Amino acid sequence: MHAQVGDQLIVESPTTDATKRDGEIVGLHHDDGTPPYDVRWSDTGQVTLVFPGPDAHIHPLAHGPEADREAAGQRGPAATHRSGRPLSEAVVTALVRDATAAPSMHNAQPWRFRYVRHTRAFQLRADLRGALPHSDPELRALHIGCGAALMNLRVAVAHEGWEAATRLLPDPGDPMLLASVTLTGPLGEETDPADLYPAVSARHTSRHPFAETAIPEAVRAALVDAAGRERVSLSFPSGWHLQSVLDLALEAEARNLTDAGAAADLARFTRGAGDARPATEGVPEYAFGPLRHLGKAPMRDFAGGRAVPGRPTADFEAHPQLALLSTSRDRPEEWLRTGQAMERVLLRATLAGLATSFVTQALEWRDLHWPLRDPASGMAYVQMVLRLGYGPAGAPTPRRPVHDVLDIEP
Repeated sequence: MHAQVGDQLIVESPTTDATKRDGEIVGLHHDDGTPPYDVRWSDTGQVTLVFPGPDAHIHPLAHGPEADREAAGQRGPAATHRSGRPLSEAVVTALVRDATAAPSMHNAQPWRFRYVRHTRAFQLRADLRGALPHSDPELRALHIGCGAALMNLRVAVAHEGWEAATRLLPDPGDPMLLASVTLTGPLGEETDPADLYPAVSARHTSRHPFAETAIPEAVRAALVDAAGRERVSLSFPSGWHLQSVLDLALEAEARNLTDAGAAADLARFTRGAGDARPATEGVPEYAFGPLRHLGKAPMRDFAGGRAVPGRPTADFEAHPQLALLSTSRDRPEEWLRTGQAMERVLLRATLAGLATSFVTQALEWRDLHWPLRDPASGMAYVQMVLRLGYGPAGAPTPRRPVHDVLDIEP
């Protein structure tokens, strides 16, 4: 018998072959994977030293989706766990790592996860370490960032072969508990949202110039559909409305460069050369992108107006292509839906070969936020502005280690 950490040890009845007990192997005592093992039992959560007998066998649950798919004889993008046994710690960690690949304002990463084994449920909580007190006093951007992480988790769970039930704000008495994702059974034939999984690790914010190439109507329609699946409206402003959005973003950026509160939020979540702080959050200098020389693309200056040695300048788009995500109401639930819709759109755009970035400056000023909307539209609240186009992919930015944002409970 040979095992790896993360495998399941199954103990069966010698007469019926039914599972009597199962647990996750969390420790090995021999380099070759032979017994004994430290096993965390699924029924008690306790870890004991086990010398497996003839009624026990190893189930390699944590060896990756390809092995699971091969064992199940399944074709398609998602793995299948038809046993319904608890997820191993390795798989839970991988799922949360995928979730935390989501974008958030200033890469503040305002999320924390808890996995409860006996209910097979993930809880998503707000982490106020990622709050921006001046730029996001109502925590709207925090909810949107957490919604994006929630979407990534849903994609990763489906990719692992599970159906899941998602509830937003499940406990009115606990506003920091933003959502729960409960694994309910094996995934059926539906590939959505598992088909978005390849883009989870490929998506990065690009702060570089994009080409003037128009986004095809078929791609635009796919992005509109992606947002609509989360009950959020996506539109592409044009004419006077596009010019108004650009003007509002430029006005907001000018304010941010002279506002002490905005500067403090930015300084907290940017990293310069020689910065002694841990490089696990925020936007590092290599991801600032070039300074705009010409063009109308509304780019945030993450340097806050200070000179960065060696930072280039570049000409950006004369005709930037923006997309607005809007809702009919303006509550935490809509913010979470916007975050999920935003990430769906970004993942779908990445698969279509588009580069993406954010235009959030006007959303940070109450008097500039409301005029972003199109008065002719039924969507009263613009929740996010995206910049889309064909250009270089952005560089990966740091993330907190999973052990810093994940708790696992029996």
